[in-house]
Amino acid sequence: MDTNRDEETGDAQTAQAGAQQPPQPRQRASVPSFLFLSFVLFMLTSHNGDEFLARHQHQDALQNLTWQLGNYSAWMNGTESNFTIPDRDSTLSPLLDSFKLQGVELDPFENSYYSNVTGFIHGTTQFHNITPPALTANHSLPWMPIAENYTQGLNMTEVLGKLGAWNWTATGKVALSVVEKKPLGVDGNLMSKSKLALVHGRIELTDVDTAEDLRLEFEGVHFLSNGSIYGFAEPNGREIDIRLLPSLVPDSARNETAEIIGPELDARITKLKNLIDAGVVDESSSDDEPKTSCPFTFFGQIHSVPVPEYLMQELEEEIQTPTGITTANPPPLSMTGILVSKECGLLYEILDTEGLRSRTFFRKVTTYAGFSGLAYLIILILFSRQVERSRTPSGVSRVSKWTSLSQATMDSVSFAGHITFAILAEGRPSLSLIAPAFLACMLFVQEAQFFALVNQIQGPENYTPPTPPPPASTPSPTPTPPSTNASDPSLPTVMPTARPPPTPAPAAAVPPPSPQSMSFWEFLIHHIRTDPQARLWVTLFIFLTLIVRVILSPTLSMIFVAATYSMIWLPQIVRSARRGRTSGLSKEYIIGVTACRLYSALYFLMCPRNVLEVEPRSWAPFLAFFVIFQAALLMLQDTIGPSFFLPARFKEAKIYDYHPPLPLPDAESPDQSLGDCAICMDAIHVDPALRQRAPRKSNEYPEEKKSALGLGAGSSAGAGAMSSGLLSAVGNASARKSYSLAPCHHLFHTECLEKWLAIKNICPHCRRPLPPL
Repeated sequence: MDTNRDEETGDAQTAQAGAQQPPQPRQRASVPSFLFLSFVLFMLTSHNGDEFLARHQHQDALQNLTWQLGNYSAWMNGTESNFTIPDRDSTLSPLLDSFKLQGVELDPFENSYYSNVTGFIHGTTQFHNITPPALTANHSLPWMPIAENYTQGLNMTEVLGKLGAWNWTATGKVALSVVEKKPLGVDGNLMSKSKLALVHGRIELTDVDTAEDLRLEFEGVHFLSNGSIYGFAEPNGREIDIRLLPSLVPDSARNETAEIIGPELDARITKLKNLIDAGVVDESSSDDEPKTSCPFTFFGQIHSVPVPEYLMQELEEEIQTPTGITTANPPPLSMTGILVSKECGLLYEILDTEGLRSRTFFRKVTTYAGFSGLAYLIILILFSRQVERSRTPSGVSRVSKWTSLSQATMDSVSFAGHITFAILAEGRPSLSLIAPAFLACMLFVQEAQFFALVNQIQGPENYTPPTPPPPASTPSPTPTPPSTNASDPSLPTVMPTARPPPTPAPAAAVPPPSPQSMSFWEFLIHHIRTDPQARLWVTLFIFLTLIVRVILSPTLSMIFVAATYSMIWLPQIVRSARRGRTSGLSKEYIIGVTACRLYSALYFLMCPRNVLEVEPRSWAPFLAFFVIFQAALLMLQDTIGPSFFLPARFKEAKIYDYHPPLPLPDAESPDQSLGDCAICMDAIHVDPALRQRAPRKSNEYPEEKKSALGLGAGSSAGAGAMSSGLLSAVGNASARKSYSLAPCHHLFHTECLEKWLAIKNICPHCRRPLPPL
């Protein structure tokens, strides 16, 4: 018994000690923690499949270039090699002569050529089918027989297999984006005295029906002495072997061209090794199926300019490294050429070209970024000043939230466009484009915040309370017949006491679901449905996401621009007319925003040489006129009246007129005032141009003056002026802006009453509610 008692005592003490000690935290299992950390490290340090594939492609390209350089160097040294340069096609020279693509050397004191064509060249194309069947049936052009010799023996079965799905006949535009550099010598230094330059880049053919592009990679050589360009153009997925360039040039320049190929291959191998060692992997290669497998050969001839060679060299140096010196005016860069595919029987004649040097383009982008940033800075300053004036409840109730939303949408798209443009434009122009992008982002944030404020204050305007449920019908109590005492007729008749109708039991209120009983998605949907701010931000997010997706299409982007710019001031005009109140927007804000917005739109819609090369639209002037008309109408609403342009039967709001015609003070009055302001207690003076002169009495004042200004001796004169036409209405509004007469017949300065109504909507003298001013 004692033993059992001791055991029970020990157990109790142990339980008490355990209760006093805090519970020890349970240790996390080591194996799950190790697996979790290993997974995080793997995700941070590993590369995806595309990176591995691109790295292997770089390594394969490096191995291929090394093999090409080894064979080419052996061929150049005269040792055994697997490479040889084929002879030039004998039918090629007559074809080039027929298009005048083999240039001649000029007098250096009279004319010259551009020695660097790095930049962008745009032009039109004319398609010619040079397959043997087509040439046999058509000999309308003089060079057709020459082309027939050039494509003699062409296999039409192979031609149909290489053409692909591209619409060759609809191709009407061509764009060349090329980079030119001086060749390297054997020692790896630039050959400054060489009359050759290597050119590489891309050629894009555009389908005028679908606006799709066919991109061709380009490698060529430029002869500086005569302005001729020879090169290969291959579609994506097909490599260009630059070792074959000597087979395109004339025989006199064959050896000189062959000497610059080896150092160029060595430079590309070194660059590719550095990229692989640095871990820089280019994943820009497209996985789309090639649209064609036709190889092309490009032959171009740069047009000469009437500038001496020494002045042209000075101009080239100033373009490359600006120092601010005065040089000759840059002449236009243009060229003609052909893009021919012997294997597919295709020939494109390149006409009406216009070139833009890269350095000139970068300066153009910088200039555009400066003016665009200035426009957004002006809008930002004007919007900030306008928000300070309209932040009161009275001011917020006047503005339209859809005007802020439309402008915020335009600024968000502008921010995304400028950031994308800055990423694509390498070098200094990308830094200049950050300025308008940053300002557009700041403007978008402020407009979105103001839109949220306006939506919050104007939200109860359209709220309609739910109709109360009909009262529950209760059955009327059935009357009980009077009971009689049949056994004793002497007793009085007892009437039963009427019972009150039973009170219906109140309906059980359905409690709102608790967050603990809902899943995450149910809670999110419930929160969006019940919280107006959450619903607003979700709507904005979806709206802006759809807009960013829509503007990827050129056609839809033009529709978007036309729709948003047409809605700049229209919602504000509609709201002012419906509510019968002015917008409260200052004239400087309306004029400044209209001018800056139109600058951004008309630059791309009307300037034929804009930085994005958007073609001018014929409807751009009508859009500008419509926006200017909206701005003018909005300012006239503040001057004449919110619904002055509507007939009387269409005016929805009946507003109180704070500026009725008042009789002029007596001419012999010393202060010539209408009375004292009930707020500042100062006199409300009459405009000196409207004061009565002492020699005249009030009844002798010219009636035409009274009717024109709307200031008669009584209300009848004012009523006549109000119905006298548009000019009389303008005169009335401008003459009576200085005073405001409340419905309670207290007189104020208009400026004083506006400041008071921004705080309270009651009369400061008698505390009666006042209508909007």
